[in-house]
Amino acid sequence: MAINIPGLVSIIIFYLLILAVGIWAGRKTKNQTGKDANSENVMLAGRNIGLLVGVFTMTATWVGGGFINGTSEVILGDGFVWCQAPFGYSASLIFGGFFFAKKMRLQGYVTMLNPFSQKYGERMGGLLYIPALLGEVFWSAAILSALGATLSVILELDTTISIIISSCIAVFYTLFGGLYSVAYTDVVQLICIFVGLWVTIPFAFTAAPVSSIQTYAHETWIKCVDGKYSGMYIDSYLLLIFGGIPWQVYFQRVLSASTVRNAQLLSYIAGFACPIMAIPSILIGAIATNTDWNMTEYRHLNRLVNGTLAKEDFKIVLPLVLQYLTHPAVAFFGLGAVSAAVMSSADSSILSASSMFSRNVYKLAFRQKASENEVLWVMRVSIFGGGVLATLMGITVDSIYVLWFLCSDLVYVMLFPQLLCVIYVRWTNTYGSLAAYIVGLFFRLAGGEAALKIPVLIKYPFYSEEDGQLFPFKTLCMLISLSTILLVSYLAKYVFEHGILPPKADIFMCVVNIPDEAIALINTEHHESMAITQMVEQNGKINPALNEDLLTIKAEDTTGSKVSEEICTTHL
Repeated sequence: MAINIPGLVSIIIFYLLILAVGIWAGRKTKNQTGKDANSENVMLAGRNIGLLVGVFTMTATWVGGGFINGTSEVILGDGFVWCQAPFGYSASLIFGGFFFAKKMRLQGYVTMLNPFSQKYGERMGGLLYIPALLGEVFWSAAILSALGATLSVILELDTTISIIISSCIAVFYTLFGGLYSVAYTDVVQLICIFVGLWVTIPFAFTAAPVSSIQTYAHETWIKCVDGKYSGMYIDSYLLLIFGGIPWQVYFQRVLSASTVRNAQLLSYIAGFACPIMAIPSILIGAIATNTDWNMTEYRHLNRLVNGTLAKEDFKIVLPLVLQYLTHPAVAFFGLGAVSAAVMSSADSSILSASSMFSRNVYKLAFRQKASENEVLWVMRVSIFGGGVLATLMGITVDSIYVLWFLCSDLVYVMLFPQLLCVIYVRWTNTYGSLAAYIVGLFFRLAGGEAALKIPVLIKYPFYSEEDGQLFPFKTLCMLISLSTILLVSYLAKYVFEHGILPPKADIFMCVVNIPDEAIALINTEHHESMAITQMVEQNGKINPALNEDLLTIKAEDTTGSKVSEEICTTHL
């Protein structure tokens, strides 16, 4: 197979540009403090990300390779009505901004897992890291798979090689500069995605094999939802909306925002930007549906089925449109867009997973006295490890869109109820959290997952041997998990506070058997948290009416999480 040399040169130039921007931005991490950055600066860019860059990096993180390739794939396969992910994730950003962004940013957390470690103990935080890690790995794998499919079609480059090279570049500049590199490369990448895809649309629309997408649009690419799939349809939307919130990749941007107000605004603006960024991919899917592929050069590969694309080629529909319905020079623009989308999401997910591991698993569960330099090196090693895991899964994945959905699956069932309770229900405890973790995982896995070859153990209502689970069982599993954490937490609180069980039976030390020093630290943290809440008024400004001793606590760099980490060392 001959490699497309001009295309290869163009993609090399693009990668060098991204690498240069990443390295340049990485220098800001050191300049922030005048010395080598500590782990928090690397993870959160010194909490100094402004609104404009924040909106770009938040949007670019969601608009990844899975977003643009997967959208075209589902338009061709199931129709526009089933194109749920762009709109579901858009709603999740808006909900996240309204209900969670302000509360998380005010507390000065470093990662999404900090409130869990603080309230339920560091080991419970470590357990909750597992579904969070799987979500990030699935997400990265989906977008790397999308890039491999695109490069293999347009450049005739081996899929495995292209995935490995792209992953290495993303890992390299993430290692070098942390969130600063990720955020500033996202600005370049989002511009490339927008321009690159829109440039290809007029050429694809006017290609000879393409008929009008307005003709019989409802039958060809819009379609409708069969009544028997309505439960599955609702389930998928709820999964995307609420399962799109408990992500470190989202909260990393929220926590890095320069002000509390910006943390919410970047969520809202990115929520409206995501559907707009999906329009080119939707149009490309519609174009592919209305294309006579027998009139293209693709027919010579003998892969068409009755003049249409084979189902196994649906995941590469976007690069196929670029390659066979546009001029080669235009296809390279589109290729740059796909590459940009992959970089913008892969680097974010890899950094997010490594941040949680180094801060909430390694430091809290294993090495409470680890120095900042040690944590930073652990984060660098885990960046490399996360990149390897995502690369391996990206090489073996079958469907981009299916894997894209799986990203939010465990996160929805296991993490969303936990996040909701840790933020809004003060009396929940470790007993409820652990029980909900086990119960939620069991009921979700018992429902089966064909994409991961997991057999069905529980056939929920309306189960079909042909179509699988038609009942919105994922939402049911989430509600079971939520009910479990509330019920078990209440029961544990009741039996200990009413003396039914002695204090020494409180083995997790979270209800009545709490050490005196932990109580003191909790009170201290509550006092500081209240002070911070008062100080951070509109636009995150410090309230000058407070006492001078409170003014010494910086509103933008408060580290309630540091007190939290001390509390965690006394729990479990």
